[in-house]
Amino acid sequence: MLRSMYSGVSGLRNFQTKLDVIGNNIANVNTYGFKKGRITFKDLISQTSAGAGGATDTMGGTNPKQIGLGSAIASIDTIADQSSLQTTNRVLDLAIEGDGYFEVAKNGETMYTRAGNFYVDSAGSLVTSDGAYVQTVGGGGNIVIPPEATEVSISQDGTVNAIVDGELQPLGQIGLTRFNNPGGLTKVGANFFKPSANSGEPLQGTPGQEGNGLVQSGFLEMSNVDMSEEFTEMIIAQRAFQANSRIITTSDEILQELVNLKR
Repeated sequence: MLRSMYSGVSGLRNFQTKLDVIGNNIANVNTYGFKKGRITFKDLISQTSAGAGGATDTMGGTNPKQIGLGSAIASIDTIADQSSLQTTNRVLDLAIEGDGYFEVAKNGETMYTRAGNFYVDSAGSLVTSDGAYVQTVGGGGNIVIPPEATEVSISQDGTVNAIVDGELQPLGQIGLTRFNNPGGLTKVGANFFKPSANSGEPLQGTPGQEGNGLVQSGFLEMSNVDMSEEFTEMIIAQRAFQANSRIITTSDEILQELVNLKR
């Protein structure tokens, strides 16, 4: 069989995956705290039909003769860059200006998120939309807002304050967690991330200290998906998909001509 046909098949498969990544990015263009994906490619092994030759006193050197055998996926990256902040004027909407993730606990499992649209449950605990408890500095526990509390406010260092019985009282301090390689975190759905073998250990700390960002109340971090970039990449992927399809079609026509030689 022609090598070009298998190269075309590998190209079709890879650009289909690229379209899958682009489609997921576009679907999450309005997902708070979403970090877009990016796919990169690499070439497969090359078949060497003739090796390189070194120069001699009577003849110059020659380069190797190699035929590529297609492409493969090199990586599917998570781009963890900071996105723009959207004003909501809601006290429990929090955005991280800088590095770090909110630490949350759900069913005894620790996870991390950049989506700060938080709520108060029936027990007064500060939770995510999925009911995960927002953790304090060092993962020390939940933040509970008593029912008699009024005028709740959250400062840039993550401290939750409220007026209780006419007095201003701190109710807890929201912590942030950094990772040496945030792009290595594993997406687990619902805007949550988990550490992986390549993300590094979680570095828990206080907002505004030790490299952590600040907590901005009344804001939410938008998705970092750029629609113009995604549509451009979609056009490129579509044309590349068509070109690889053409390789397969042309290879098939050549094989058909070879079969017809017997007639």
